[in-house]
Amino acid sequence: MAIEYSKHSLNSAAEIVAYLRNKFSQKEIDAFYQALEDFEKIISLYPTLYNQSNQMKVRRAVLNKVLSVYYTSSESKISIIDIHDNRWDFNKRIK
Repeated sequence: MAIEYSKHSLNSAAEIVAYLRNKFSQKEIDAFYQALEDFEKIISLYPTLYNQSNQMKVRRAVLNKVLSVYYTSSESKISIIDIHDNRWDFNKRIK
């Protein structure tokens, strides 16, 4: 199944990588990319594995204690909507 990243999710990923580069080491950046790669493999096989919200029809996958991915799925593709670092205060992040 095709996996498509939205512009917003790509921007979020870049922001997370910049944060990791500034605060941590290459090891954490590699772990971030590995978590996304493992997630892609899982949802391509089981797109309905993670719970879906009733109102928005979006699924949230908690990949580890600091990383969540929001996505939707259809018959032909999976759309990654956002990648969220759970350590950040979401309200402070929006400007």
